[in-house]
Amino acid sequence: MAQDRGEIAPSAFERVVQSVALLGGVLLITLSVTVVISVTLRSDFVGGAGVPGDFELVQMATALAAFCFLPWCQLRRGNIFVDTFTLKLPERWQRRIDAGWDMVYALVMALIAWRLAVGARAAFGTGETSMVLLVPSYLPIGFCAALALLVSVSAMVSARRLLRQTA
Repeated sequence: MAQDRGEIAPSAFERVVQSVALLGGVLLITLSVTVVISVTLRSDFVGGAGVPGDFELVQMATALAAFCFLPWCQLRRGNIFVDTFTLKLPERWQRRIDAGWDMVYALVMALIAWRLAVGARAAFGTGETSMVLLVPSYLPIGFCAALALLVSVSAMVSARRLLRQTA
């Protein structure tokens, strides 16, 4: 269908990244419902206790969802950037500069992924868990490390696309 309108069909990588972003959306919707249920259960009308460990779920799910959205945002060129000084440059040079910054972003996210992986390994080694739900801490940290690596790869893909447009 997309090709009928002159658009390029998404690559397998784009479909994976988009699926990860949708998973992040489902995670946030589920989290929102959980918070509403927890608050409702704590109300004077119901008079009970909330969902056990709801604050832990909020912390973990919010971090995971944010990392789920970043790769798709990068591929769609949705990140905020300032181009005040490059507006008067030819478009070819603007793309080259943007590709350079995408590579810097890729390197920074690779560094973040590495350090998150180190943190996940340390949490695994110590057997650290969350306070109420006893979720092993290495799980969300490890997932965030993998997602940060996906952000890094997405930034490299977007840089490559920009450089191809300048050739």
